[in-house]
Amino acid sequence: MPASHRPSPESPERLIGIQQHTPAYWRASLALFFAGYATFSLLYCVQPLLPSLARAFGISAASSSLALSLSTMALALGLLPAGAMAEVVNRKRMMLLALMVAGCAALFSALAPNWPALLAARLVLGLALSGLPALAMAYVSEEFDKPTLPAAMGLYISGTVLGGMMGRTFSAILADFFDWRWAMGLMAALALLALVLFVWLLPAARAFKPQKPDLVHLLSNFTAHLKNPQLRSLFVMGFLLMGSFVAIFNYVGFRLEQPPFSLSATAAGLLFLTYLGGIISARLAAPVRARLGHARALRSSVAAMLAGLALCLIPSLLALGVGVALFAFAFFAAHSLISAQVGSTANHAKAQASSLYLCFYYLGSSLVGYGGGYLWEHGGWYSLLAMLALLLALSFWIAKEPSSS
Repeated sequence: MPASHRPSPESPERLIGIQQHTPAYWRASLALFFAGYATFSLLYCVQPLLPSLARAFGISAASSSLALSLSTMALALGLLPAGAMAEVVNRKRMMLLALMVAGCAALFSALAPNWPALLAARLVLGLALSGLPALAMAYVSEEFDKPTLPAAMGLYISGTVLGGMMGRTFSAILADFFDWRWAMGLMAALALLALVLFVWLLPAARAFKPQKPDLVHLLSNFTAHLKNPQLRSLFVMGFLLMGSFVAIFNYVGFRLEQPPFSLSATAAGLLFLTYLGGIISARLAAPVRARLGHARALRSSVAAMLAGLALCLIPSLLALGVGVALFAFAFFAAHSLISAQVGSTANHAKAQASSLYLCFYYLGSSLVGYGGGYLWEHGGWYSLLAMLALLLALSFWIAKEPSSS
């Protein structure tokens, strides 16, 4: 937008922002919903396909998990520069570029001639998607009127939850009827359709004023956040909880293919419908926190995750389904609580604090998700659950510390 047409800092447009129940609100919110859907459907559509990829390429369960772990690792490492870039670049153009590159990488993944080529495409996909969370949250925080922020952010998060669920569920069903290549290709096509809707709907940024990059200042912000013991506790909890969450969903498909269940990919993929509970629990987290306080609410969420894990020990499809559903429900509540606490604990450079938290969050997804494969291969389902129980117990202990309350 030319400088002569950009609203001045004192203009009503700049001060008020996008208000709820206006056409601009619905356009922007739906655009961000589609962006959240595309991001997480592309990222996680490979998770239920891991058994199929292991068979197709003749690789182990742990190696097959690299299709997801490399993407989340690239996303995690890309979040730090993306968080800084969010202050200096045009948000809409960068989100458009990120989704376009990710969609093309996803299409190449479906056509990859060998395992290294598929992993390279997934690496590019993760790196491209790293721009979306930081830029989308920055767009919402600047362009929407303050009373409208929670509703707008909630719709964006709903899109991410729906994208994660549909990416996993649809790809499992498509793989059962066709094969994994068709599943990945069609998921990429749906994400590119979401990209078209995003570009059409999202209003141009009016409040954004690019800042001059200052590397020393940006690095000092990261250092200050890492020195803060309260933030460090929250970062570590994000690592442990997200790692546990991804690990159980990485290998539950392998578990369900084995006796006593012996389910098809479609039937196993329906387990990812438990993500729907995350939409509810993320919204319930705020009132529960107001009633119990942050530490007690967070400990309750982790305890519920442990209870869900205990149910997964029972060799019953009903118990496993309820256990995974409870695990997912409690995880999204914990994630919402920690995300809110990061924002309230950081007294400056909040976008960089959030990007640091998300960096730890996705590093946990990569490292614990991949490492859990070795336990699955050498010790089976119960060894994997024992490791996750230890990680959750550590999370519960950290949540009891004064620094997290």
